[in-house]
Amino acid sequence: MAKPEVPRAKVGIGIDFGTSNSVAALYDGEGLELVDLGPAGAIIPSATYIDKSFGASVGQEAIDRYILANTGRTVELISEVIGESFEFSGATGGENIEPVDTVGTKIYGAAVVDSGLDGRLFRGTKRLLGDSKVHRLMVFDQPFRLVALITPLLLHIRKRIQQSLPGANYGHLGHPVNFEGRDEHRNKLGISRLADAFKFAGIIDQTFYPEPIAAAVSYLEENPKVEGDIVLSFDFGGGTLDLCILRRIDASFEVVSTHGVAIGGDHIDQKIFRSLLFPMLGEGARWRRPGMDKEIDTLFPFGDYADLLVNWPISYTLNQNRYTAPITDFIKQGGEEVDKLERLRDLIQQNLSYVVFQEIKDFKARLSYSDSAVLDIPEIDVKVSFTRLEFENLIGDFLAKIQEALDHILNQSNLDLQDIDLVLRTGGSSLIPAVERILEHRFPGRVVEHNPFTSVAAGLAIADFKSILS
Repeated sequence: MAKPEVPRAKVGIGIDFGTSNSVAALYDGEGLELVDLGPAGAIIPSATYIDKSFGASVGQEAIDRYILANTGRTVELISEVIGESFEFSGATGGENIEPVDTVGTKIYGAAVVDSGLDGRLFRGTKRLLGDSKVHRLMVFDQPFRLVALITPLLLHIRKRIQQSLPGANYGHLGHPVNFEGRDEHRNKLGISRLADAFKFAGIIDQTFYPEPIAAAVSYLEENPKVEGDIVLSFDFGGGTLDLCILRRIDASFEVVSTHGVAIGGDHIDQKIFRSLLFPMLGEGARWRRPGMDKEIDTLFPFGDYADLLVNWPISYTLNQNRYTAPITDFIKQGGEEVDKLERLRDLIQQNLSYVVFQEIKDFKARLSYSDSAVLDIPEIDVKVSFTRLEFENLIGDFLAKIQEALDHILNQSNLDLQDIDLVLRTGGSSLIPAVERILEHRFPGRVVEHNPFTSVAAGLAIADFKSILS
C-alpha cells in the first residue's frame, strides 16, 4: 500500500550529488533519514552507463555492467566513413563512344570507433560542469549534453525519495564553493547546468546550497550544546576541497567566508597512476631499432600515451595503429624492458584502465588505516609495495595546497588560528592521515571527524526543513 503524500511543509529534502558518490536525506524536525538508493544503502556511486540502445543504468549497476562487458575484452577500433568520392569509368575517347559511368569510393577517417563497445560509463561528470569548453560528449555518434548524462542518476534519486514522499519535487541541492575550471563564470555555469539536470529529473522547486555549509549545519544540529562560536568546515571530496567559516548566533549562524580549490581524491588517484605505474608501462624505456646505416636509440614516446591513460573514459582510443604500432615494434625488438611495453599493450588492448583506477582507489584507502599497502593488479602483472610515508611524500604538492587554502580563508576572514573554536573534517579524502595531521597541528584538540560521506546530504535536508519554517 502506497504511503500517503507528505506535504511540502513537513519534511526537508537534501540531495548531495557528488563527484564520486551521491546521497539523499530527509528531515522532519525530529529525526534524520538517509534514503536507500541502492544495494549498498544510502551511498550510491555517481555513475551513468549508456548502452547502444541509449538506455541508461546508474550507480553500482552502471559500474557492474561496464566491468562485465569490458574487462578482458580486446578492443578493436574500426574506421568511420567520413565521405565518398566518385570517378568516371568506361572509355571516353576514340571513335567508339561508350556510356560513361561513375564508381564511388568510400573515404575512411582514422580508426576511432570501438565496434565491440556495448556501452559507455560516465563517472566524475560533475568535474566538467563548470567548463565552458565542454558542451557535449559523444555517445555512439550521438552528442549528449552534460546534463543529459547526469539526469538519469538524479531521476533515480528522486524516485527513491518518492517511495517515502510521493509527489516530492523539491529540495536543497548541494554545490561546491568553486566548480573546477579556469573560466571566471564557472560557478554560474556549473549551477545552471545542475539546475537543468535536476529540473529534467523532476526536482522543480530548487534551492542550491554550498556543501561545506551543509556539513556544518548537520553537525551543529546533532550537537547543539557544543562549545565555540567560530566553526571551520573542511570538506575534502573526490573533486574539490571546500572550506567555510561560520559564526554561530544563538540557534543559527552567519557565513563569514568560503573558499574552494579544485583538488580532490580523483587528482590524487591520477598522481598515483603517473608515479607508480607509468615507469612500469614504458615511461623512460629506451627504444632501440635498426636505422638506415646505424641503430636508432631514443626514448619510447610514452608522453603520447600519458594523458589518455589517466583519463579512463577515453583511454580505449589508444587502440589505434599510431599508438599500437610503436608498442608492437618495441616488443619485436626485444630487450630488457620489453615486459613494460607488454603491460602497456595488455592494458590498452583489454581496456583495463577502469579496473586499474578502482584498484588505485582501494590501495589509497588501505594506506589510510595501514602503514603500508600493496598495489596489486594481476591483469597487467603489477605488484608494488608502498608505505604511507612514501605516499605522503608523493602527494606533498596537494598537502601544500591544503595549507595554502587554510591560510587563504583565515586571511580572508581576518581570523587567526586560535580564533577557530571547532573544525569539522568531512569528505572521503579527509580520511587521509596526512590531511588529519595538518588540521590537528593547526587546530590542536579542536578537530572532529563528521560523517565523511553523509554529512552534506544531512545538512541539506536540515536546511531545507528550516527554510520551510522561516
